Amino acid sequence: MVFSTRTQLLGAIALMISACVPAPEVSTQAITSTNLPAVSTPEIEIDGSSTVFPVTQAVAAAFQQTEKGSNAQLDLRFSGTGGGFKKFCAGETDINNASRPISEAEILACREAGVRFVELPIAFDALTLVVNPQNTWAQDITVDELKTLWQPAAQGQIKTWQQIRPSYPNRPINLYGAGLDSGTYDYFAEVVVGSGQQTRKDFTASEDDNLLVSGVANDPNAIGFFGYSYYEQNQDKLKALAINNVSPQRETVENAEYQPFARPLFIYVNYLSAQNNPAVKEFVNFYLKNGSQISEQVGYIPLPEEAYNIGLVHFFNGEVGTAFEGKPQPNLTIGELLRKEQAF
Repeated sequence: MVFSTRTQLLGAIALMISACVPAPEVSTQAITSTNLPAVSTPEIEIDGSSTVFPVTQAVAAAFQQTEKGSNAQLDLRFSGTGGGFKKFCAGETDINNASRPISEAEILACREAGVRFVELPIAFDALTLVVNPQNTWAQDITVDELKTLWQPAAQGQIKTWQQIRPSYPNRPINLYGAGLDSGTYDYFAEVVVGSGQQTRKDFTASEDDNLLVSGVANDPNAIGFFGYSYYEQNQDKLKALAINNVSPQRETVENAEYQPFARPLFIYVNYLSAQNNPAVKEFVNFYLKNGSQISEQVGYIPLPEEAYNIGLVHFFNGEVGTAFEGKPQPNLTIGELLRKEQAF
């Protein structure tokens, strides 16, 4: 299994879940499944969003501490939401992590390939703008200022902090952000630049959020964006900016104050895989039953328990398709997401 380095966090989460879920004595090394015979290890292929990756990674670690999950072999990677959907809609993976709803083009690709999918919201995120702790001048930024900085016309033109706000120093500004295959990039571009638009391209881009964390942490002139979990796990290296004077945190997301940067996170499940592979079915059931506490432990905002219960019903009944219109939906609140799921 391909994992990022979060051993201590995963160990703590596995211990937490084991207190609620009966589990045998299984070493955390079993997560690689290299010590199990191939004939007895059904494989679950998971790809997609690096933002959702920490949640699914932690769920996988906890799942493999249980009796039903101890023999399951999971191949967990991240290539970005869009990159993951390319594989998912080609039938190459069982589950796609997604930091935005499936797009119209991806729906069509899945339909043409005969891939029927179940859409399952699993948490809420506060997309976070960060700077280096040595940045003493910026405590907040507005959406309009972000547009000035990130719109295509800014490429090669907006080069200093002072061009964003006159009170900022005349220092170079270096940009870091999610790669173009990332759902986080799609959402950011939708919110900041406008529907169907893209940002300037002269920035350091990566599907690996840990590389973005490292970039900003080592660059006093940097500003970057990624999911809240990566900020929370690196608060000693980063400083989060308030957006329109509202800070990213659980309370502001739950109260619909951190707009438009609060957004739902998803997993998409190939329904045929779930029918034909018991390991996929057991994993998804485990995910929904434990998603609330695990998403909170890794730094995201859990959904109401009702949302996970609705997801279990949708999955059990094989309710395939999407409750969205094939595009990111800024300013969506947790309550509105729940109503969407109830009506689906």
